[in-house]
Amino acid sequence: MSTYLVYKPFNMLSQFTREAPHHITLADLAFTFPKNVYPVGRLDADSEGLLLLTDDKQLNAKLLHPKNKQPKTYWVQVEGAPEDSDLVPLRKGISIKIKKKIHQTAPAKVHLLKEIPSLPDRNPPIRIRKSIPDTWVSITITEGKNRQVRRMFAAIGFPVLRLVRVGIAGFHYGEGILAEMKVGDVVAVKVRE
Repeated sequence: MSTYLVYKPFNMLSQFTREAPHHITLADLAFTFPKNVYPVGRLDADSEGLLLLTDDKQLNAKLLHPKNKQPKTYWVQVEGAPEDSDLVPLRKGISIKIKKKIHQTAPAKVHLLKEIPSLPDRNPPIRIRKSIPDTWVSITITEGKNRQVRRMFAAIGFPVLRLVRVGIAGFHYGEGILAEMKVGDVVAVKVRE
């Protein structure tokens, strides 16, 4: 069985198949994956960070099944300057709209980051407006609804500027074998059962 972590770049689809000629996909990485290795879940094209790929169907099922509540951690750069009290609705669970239906999110672990995280530069960089501050927040969720983190922050009035997954399946960006990971890197890993 083969399992890998990829630092997915901004504007790359979490799949191998190109839906349009201009799309960038996992097939464009400078790495040849073994046959039948596929992403476990996904990251939207405008999100970046850790993406797990495997050919282990049992591991895939374990990590994706909602009953297992696998935590995923993101560092989120938001427009504005939220205070800790602004994050309380996210900690309790908040109503968001997905495909015209209301979804009540599970409680999230969320806190303001005291320092700007050390991350690879994004290409292209985000648009910074001098008149509006931006803030970095850490959030850990156990669900994976479509654009969930973006919808959660929009619901409390802080639009997402940059979204980076930094933790999945017990792995955390910047730790251990991921200490020197750069955009587009692929690292073979073993997931603890």
